[in-house]
Amino acid sequence: MNRRTLLKSVATGLAATALPAMALNDKPPLPTGSAADVSAGINALADAARRIDRLHSLVVMRQGEIVLAEAFNGPPPEQAVNIKSVSKSVVAALVGCALENGSLAGIDATLDEVAANLIPTGADPRVAALRVQDFLTMRIGLERQSGRNYGRWAASDDWVRHALTRPFTAAPGGRMLYSTAGWHVLGAMLSTMTGKSLLTLSREWLGKPLDIEFAPWTRDPQGRYLGGNEMSMSPLEMVRFGELYRLGGRWQGETVMAADWATQSFEPRTVSPWSNDSYGYGWFLRTLDTHAVAYARGYGGQVIHVAPQAGVVVAITSDTSRPARSHGYMTTLHSLVGNYLSALQAKDKG
Repeated sequence: MNRRTLLKSVATGLAATALPAMALNDKPPLPTGSAADVSAGINALADAARRIDRLHSLVVMRQGEIVLAEAFNGPPPEQAVNIKSVSKSVVAALVGCALENGSLAGIDATLDEVAANLIPTGADPRVAALRVQDFLTMRIGLERQSGRNYGRWAASDDWVRHALTRPFTAAPGGRMLYSTAGWHVLGAMLSTMTGKSLLTLSREWLGKPLDIEFAPWTRDPQGRYLGGNEMSMSPLEMVRFGELYRLGGRWQGETVMAADWATQSFEPRTVSPWSNDSYGYGWFLRTLDTHAVAYARGYGGQVIHVAPQAGVVVAITSDTSRPARSHGYMTTLHSLVGNYLSALQAKDKG
């Protein structure tokens, strides 16, 4: 079924029945909120989402089946949108792909070992010893280049050099310092290791197997694609990306990421000073209802929740012009997903 036929089937209501497990290239009709019998609580979830004015779209996949795909205040679920810092989770996935295909020997590899040419002249000697895992967990220790420092970093003439010549404000491998600049360096490391741009790697390693159409996005003055921000995905692509992690890095019989990468990524490595949630390799971690959930988070409320125990992946897009505070709008989104998981659990127990 091509995209035009897919959209026509949605518009004419042909998606009102339960779906078989979704095949990557078949793209079956998308059920809407009218298919309440597909999964417990789906109507309640959709109704609650409709009442949130800044929530744009919601896609829910359970056990490989899309049970809800609806746009409330924004573009349709098949249209790509800016996923903001969910991009960090994409870069983390690319590390898992690099481990699988042998481009990277291990996450204990240091900057000096994999991309020595990125180390600026006169940089603190500790910079060379920063490990891939330090970048993955935002524990490189260098001054944060997010928040009030983001604009200065983005206005610099060399984003990698600027990031790696900031003063250390924590010990490498110590506490978490949320910073997009470190992810940009990690993306540059992947490009250096492979000789390919971050866009090419995204398309070849993730886009091709998952049918994700990565469009070009922001580049730094040296032409490197921004690591950790400004990528685009549709909500349908976002949910497939989350499902890849739920399935342990395999998609339709193909190994996309290293076999244990999803498990490692969902293990607590540090703690966010803002939300107090744990953080793994590119994913925040918390408990919703009684379910251990990993979530990728972008500015404004672009979110992918992965609940492996329940077999559920939820993709949410929101207004990008308003912040999503950890104890504000993000709490609303967590509650939305948590209530749905509770409904599923109640049905299973019943």
